[in-house]
Amino acid sequence: MAGSGRLALRTLPGRSWVRGSTPAVLSRLREAAVVRPGFLSAAEEETLSRELEPDLRRRRYEYDHWDAAIHGFRETEKSRWTEASRSILRRVQEVAFGPGQVLLPGVHVLDLEPGGYIKPHVDSIKFCGATIAGLSLLSPSVMRLVHTQDPAEWLELLLEPGSLYILRGPARYDFSHEILRDEDSFFGEHRVPRGRRISVICRSPPEMGLGETAQPPAVC
Repeated sequence: MAGSGRLALRTLPGRSWVRGSTPAVLSRLREAAVVRPGFLSAAEEETLSRELEPDLRRRRYEYDHWDAAIHGFRETEKSRWTEASRSILRRVQEVAFGPGQVLLPGVHVLDLEPGGYIKPHVDSIKFCGATIAGLSLLSPSVMRLVHTQDPAEWLELLLEPGSLYILRGPARYDFSHEILRDEDSFFGEHRVPRGRRISVICRSPPEMGLGETAQPPAVC
């Protein structure tokens, strides 16, 4: 089940998982849009996938999101995990948020069918804080960020199965972000075929505080 998209992407030349419109954009977002390829082992990816599958299987794919941002998806919030999965999520917290950072208690799980995609959107500050960190499972995908005031400024992230991506500050609020649909899924000149994709997203709370958090959450 897990890791089905790993081998194909390893044939891509070079070692870059981030590309941008200009060196200046890449430099400006160096710490705001980060990809950690191979963050999960194949066994860890399988652990998460197996734990999530029973709950996701009970849900139907949807085609109308509350803000029209997602097509072909099912989602859930999960706060109870096995010890093996909790260990993985603690590593995400250490790498993406730092010691002592409180996170939203519910981890957002988003399942995109092979033809599903996430449209360009900017996260609302009402739903989560300045940092989100997502684990990508099952299928590779390409996340595109475009500056809201200057569309000529853009960034693309290659998200392999088992990778961790981190978006902070300006990458979330000054740029829209999306997951490309299968027919548009290219990283530079390289085709990145889309299959079913699950993302497991940890989030810092909004500045209003944990007790005042609204729903729904960030979607990528």
